[in-house]
Amino acid sequence: MSSEDIIETKSEAQTSAAAQKFARSLRAGDVVCLYGTLGMGKSVFARSIIRTLCSDQDLDVPSPTFTLVQIYDHSTPAPIWHFDLYRLEDAEEIYETGWEDALGNAILIVEWPERLGALKPPRSIDITINAGDNPAQRTLRIKRP
Repeated sequence: MSSEDIIETKSEAQTSAAAQKFARSLRAGDVVCLYGTLGMGKSVFARSIIRTLCSDQDLDVPSPTFTLVQIYDHSTPAPIWHFDLYRLEDAEEIYETGWEDALGNAILIVEWPERLGALKPPRSIDITINAGDNPAQRTLRIKRP
């Protein structure tokens, strides 16, 4: 049985705070899939998760848009693999990133998970970020398996 939460935020700071709270629930083996159009805040959400789990709010968290993946081994409760699949042209290319090594042993954060097609893990935590009534507002829909 799945559950779903909806969170309304009024600023980037509130979206970041929601991600920080969410991060504290993550464990090794969790796959977080972030959905949303360009500029919705997927990277903001991912950075906040990573900084929270690494206990370092000043940690440099570059976007893995060109490298496809960034790995953070110094986090707790497990290493974090941050994927940005925007540039992925074929789902099979994911295997070149170490995808199979990460599954089960790490916390995976995946931006643009729709690029995985049938390779998307079925028990992922899906988060959809949509625009609100003004440019800074967001609606976060968090669906857990």
